[in-house]
Amino acid sequence: MNIVRWLERAARYHPEAAAVARGTSVHHTYHSLLRRVSWMASGLRNRFRLQPGDRVAVAMTNCVEAIETFYAIWHAGLVAVPMNAKLHPREFAYILDNSGAALCLCTDDLAEDIESVRADCPNLKAVIVVGSKDYKRLGPGDPIGLQDRAAGDIAWLFYTSGTTGRPKGASLSHRNLIEMTQSYLMEVDDPGLNAPILHAAPVSHGSGLYNFPFLLRAGIQIIPESGRYEPDETMALANHWRNMSMFLAPTMVKRLVEHPAASELKPGAIRTIVYGGGPMYVADIKQGMARFGDIFAQIYGQGESPMTITTLSRAEHMNRSHPRWEQRLASVGRAYAGVEVRITDENGVDLPEGEIGEIVVRGDVVMAGYWNDPAATAKSLRDGWLFTGDMGSFDADGFLSLKDRSKDMIISGGTNIYPREIEEVLLRHPAVLEASVVGRPHPEWGEEVVAFVVAGEGKQVAPAELDALCLGNIARFKRPKDYKFVASLPKNNYGKVLKTELRKLV
Repeated sequence: MNIVRWLERAARYHPEAAAVARGTSVHHTYHSLLRRVSWMASGLRNRFRLQPGDRVAVAMTNCVEAIETFYAIWHAGLVAVPMNAKLHPREFAYILDNSGAALCLCTDDLAEDIESVRADCPNLKAVIVVGSKDYKRLGPGDPIGLQDRAAGDIAWLFYTSGTTGRPKGASLSHRNLIEMTQSYLMEVDDPGLNAPILHAAPVSHGSGLYNFPFLLRAGIQIIPESGRYEPDETMALANHWRNMSMFLAPTMVKRLVEHPAASELKPGAIRTIVYGGGPMYVADIKQGMARFGDIFAQIYGQGESPMTITTLSRAEHMNRSHPRWEQRLASVGRAYAGVEVRITDENGVDLPEGEIGEIVVRGDVVMAGYWNDPAATAKSLRDGWLFTGDMGSFDADGFLSLKDRSKDMIISGGTNIYPREIEEVLLRHPAVLEASVVGRPHPEWGEEVVAFVVAGEGKQVAPAELDALCLGNIARFKRPKDYKFVASLPKNNYGKVLKTELRKLV
């Protein structure tokens, strides 16, 4: 089934419901959105002689046209290749060439970057800029009907962030996206009919994937007028639309919580903040709940199993009376009903509760493989199981604690040390804003622990204070042997700390 059949359904039963808004202004009802999408689908197929399964790249800062474009691509039976707006031109070139994209639709601010690498993309027939004559010529016109697709046909090529080596294109099918949507509505949150979702994070990734639960509920997709994440704008839009949901990376949640205008958020303005995509430290989520109330849910997933491996529900966040409440806040929750999750050793053998190993997952949400990369597919997918490369352990109640990527684990004197455990302790210091731990080569022990620390504005912290904090909470051998105080931590376009860059510094 083509997942955009849900758009037809919403337009049939809720034609006058608001579908897309720019800031506080409605841009499309479901009736007008479907009409625009069917016109654009006709233009994409007929003007450029595209066939079902052809790839169309999208390089856009968040805008209402991005929503139109995604739906038009799927309506036409094509494959969307979203690209993060903050990528370097060479990264755009790699994805365009690797995916074999026939077209690229982009916003004006990215047009020069795309054009600069066009010669390196031999399959690229045209670059269409939002607002240009070519874009406008995609409609009005003669619409085409929704193109049938098999559930296993690819809908979205999700390129990994590429923090180590070249990004790989996870091939996500209509079935994968349908399973992800149903998992959200069953186990994260069902927002109800006509509910709003704010796309403050890039629609090229997690926030964009979460458009589907709201499409299925004939909800309204809201794009900030700025086209990016601004905490004050986010709170103003929540106060305007009310009952709003959003997906944010943990670093974005932290900015929202610490913003001076946070106290101006009205009761009921935000229904749910779903966070994921990086480590949320216990101190940070407790601060968020103290500021905004019980509105948080956590998800753990990967591009290869989009947004769906485990979830820590709002109810579990709220259950402060549970004797292991803080341990559960430090976890990433329990496996979704639609997937199986295991912890295995290096040979793929299951490990008992409490032991740390690689997280592997199986289910209808897991990708079919990496685009044109059989070697990487064979390495990551074995006997139907996705080997995530993440390390974790289950407790007796089935809650998964995520340790680190296997490549981030530090081995000192033959003992495994997990950086996140140390980072959690360092963040307990009131003067520490951010912390990231890596391993440094050591001639005797193999590796030793080094901590990069960002102090809060106007605050100072002494290494001796951090040493005392660590010695009071974790084993002595895990204590950092060196503290490096920096103004900021290097991060990629999605807010993840680039430990590869930190390792270069040591």
